[in-house]
Amino acid sequence: MNPTTLESLLDESTGLRERIASFKEVLLANLVMVGEIPAPTWQEENRIRFLTDRFRECGLDQISTDELNNAVAVLPGTEGTSNILVGAHVDTVFTSAVDHTVRIDPKTASGPGVADNSLGLAAIASMPDLLSGLGVQLKSNLVLMGSTRSLGRGNLEGIRFFLENTTIDPIRAATLIEGVHLGRLSYNSLGALRAEIHCKIPEDYNWSEFGASGAIAVLNDVITGIQRLPIPKRPRTSVVLGSINAGNAYNTVAMRGSLQLELRSEDTEMVSVIGQRISDIVEETASITQTSVWMEDIARRAPGGISFTHPLTRCARDVMERLEITPVVAPSSGELSALIDAGIPGITLGLTRGSNVHTIQEAIEIEPMFSGLTQLITILQAIDAGLCDEPKI
Repeated sequence: MNPTTLESLLDESTGLRERIASFKEVLLANLVMVGEIPAPTWQEENRIRFLTDRFRECGLDQISTDELNNAVAVLPGTEGTSNILVGAHVDTVFTSAVDHTVRIDPKTASGPGVADNSLGLAAIASMPDLLSGLGVQLKSNLVLMGSTRSLGRGNLEGIRFFLENTTIDPIRAATLIEGVHLGRLSYNSLGALRAEIHCKIPEDYNWSEFGASGAIAVLNDVITGIQRLPIPKRPRTSVVLGSINAGNAYNTVAMRGSLQLELRSEDTEMVSVIGQRISDIVEETASITQTSVWMEDIARRAPGGISFTHPLTRCARDVMERLEITPVVAPSSGELSALIDAGIPGITLGLTRGSNVHTIQEAIEIEPMFSGLTQLITILQAIDAGLCDEPKI
């Protein structure tokens, strides 16, 4: 008999972890197979093929891909009157030129993308075997999804397309999975502006002018201007300078360059205000340096989400506490915002601890992922039992 109270679910969760640990070989096998398939944004088709093949091997028959190559499979519930979405993004930040070999050691797994987000996708691929082996049967349909075009210029196109076009209805709630970090609990999204600032030195540039310099120095002027901006603490606002790309050699002046940044704030108006100030800095820099400098908007997102006291958030915190996982509450700038826009209650969870994320030395710890999967399955059971629904007034 499936538990129907949160307390009974919490009581079962401590023993559930050891049972999940017995599926270690299945989880690691899926991690290695998916992790060794390159999947830069817009080139995820091979990972999608792997995922749909795994769904078929698990005996699922409601399997589909859409125009943006999202992979979706439905694990039928005993009643099937509602649906719970569990998703992980497929793409990674690494190109196919990078060696994607995944190494398994006694305590860790390492390789490009294992933390973000090969482990998340491996968990999706393993979910039918896990639930079947654990004897967990939900009343709701479980919608398993691998979403494409999530990162960078992909701008969450995959999950947005799915939510706008799916015939699966209603989606009661959703849980998004990231490989790291265990304890992550995101239930709301900040407003954001993701942009690239480009610099191009003209072919007829007058190098004799006072202050004449290459693209790197020009972008540095932009960065200096951004760092001088007064960034408020309330509403919480930050500018993340993500990456800079310019130049080819020690002794050659860089003629082109680009700066990637993300502006985040709890307030939509603040995103607009600071975004305009950054745009002004770019325009001023172009005028002073007599170079071509411009700002390209990649994505804009509105803030929102469920509250800290929402039953889904409260349930997640209770589960973490019982499993001795310390919650790290932080807003998301990822796929959670697509759920928010669609009006679907959702959270983002991390599965394990990791290090060197977004480098070729990326690594995750194996043992903590059993706690991460326990929290996930317990929360899914709670959603299924109606324990995470907002009370009707």
